[in-house]
Amino acid sequence: MHKDAKVDCAASMRQLWDFLDGELSEDRMTAIRAHMDKCQKCFPHYDFEKALLEALHCTRPDCCAPTSLRARLEERLRAAGFTGRCS
Repeated sequence: MHKDAKVDCAASMRQLWDFLDGELSEDRMTAIRAHMDKCQKCFPHYDFEKALLEALHCTRPDCCAPTSLRARLEERLRAAGFTGRCS
């Protein structure tokens, strides 16, 4: 993908968690970051998810969720319409 490639809202939201985890190519990360910086529709979602991840990490950075908790969270996220990956 070319550095200046643009992404739309749907693509940004589909890859939000991968973006926040830093799991995308450098070009893709740059394109999504540029979209988040200018999109008033997507930025609040990004900002919320980023703050949530930071709060979870600060609360218990060494804690791993039990399998039962992970399964309940995944079920609730899917019921709420989340289609990303839970890992």
